[in-house]
Amino acid sequence: MATDAPPPPQGGPGLIRTGHTTEEFVEVQESTEFGELRRAHRSFAFPLTIAFIAWYLLYVLLSNYAGGFMGTKLFGNINVALVLGLAQFATTFLIAWFYSRHAATQLDPKSEAIKSRLESDA
Repeated sequence: MATDAPPPPQGGPGLIRTGHTTEEFVEVQESTEFGELRRAHRSFAFPLTIAFIAWYLLYVLLSNYAGGFMGTKLFGNINVALVLGLAQFATTFLIAWFYSRHAATQLDPKSEAIKSRLESDA
């Protein structure tokens, strides 16, 4: 299968396509700025991931072992199971929105500072 993709860049094994060496990327990765960026991401992503998985497992366990509770009608043909199932979708979109805001206010400025510092050294 032929493609129109350009050939890979020439250079040694330590040369990345951007013109930076592996050592420069390792230096950035070991910097305090990059550590703060990772900490900001992890302090948001890990707790929310754990909370959502716990919430999802609670829903699954209730569905399996608390059929009477989940079948409780709230109004009309709407029962607890339907409301909690729809709440799963709502929390998914809510978490995505929170992460988008967090990334825009906390992660993006830090990553742009790291990127601009790396590009200015080029």
